[in-house]
Amino acid sequence: MPRIAGVVIPENKQIEIALTYIYGIGRSLSRDILLKAQINPWVKSSNLTQDEVKRIQEIIKEGDLEIEGDLRKSKMMAIKRLRDIGCWRGGRHARGLPARGQRTKTNTRTVRGNVRRTMGSGRKAAATPK
Repeated sequence: MPRIAGVVIPENKQIEIALTYIYGIGRSLSRDILLKAQINPWVKSSNLTQDEVKRIQEIIKEGDLEIEGDLRKSKMMAIKRLRDIGCWRGGRHARGLPARGQRTKTNTRTVRGNVRRTMGSGRKAAATPK
């Protein structure tokens, strides 16, 4: 199993898709990395040589990409800053609610804990006739 940026990437997937298992690398960035490394994006990650894996690791390191722990930390610090200054978005993050103006009367049941507030929306089964 190839290990890149501290993440074990899956063997049975194409390398273009397998690189997206690294937090902070999506499809387009994965494609760019493989272009620079001159690696076919459709090859399975289990078929990569040690030299190819090393080239991918070097491109990720030299590209000054914010991935994995660094990216998670910077996102956390940005949210903490919003909370500290007391802005609306910070309060929404603190309460675990949508922060970008989404509708909350409906459509946020998973965020609000599956709250059901109307009479007919409960989980009780219908009464059976006698």
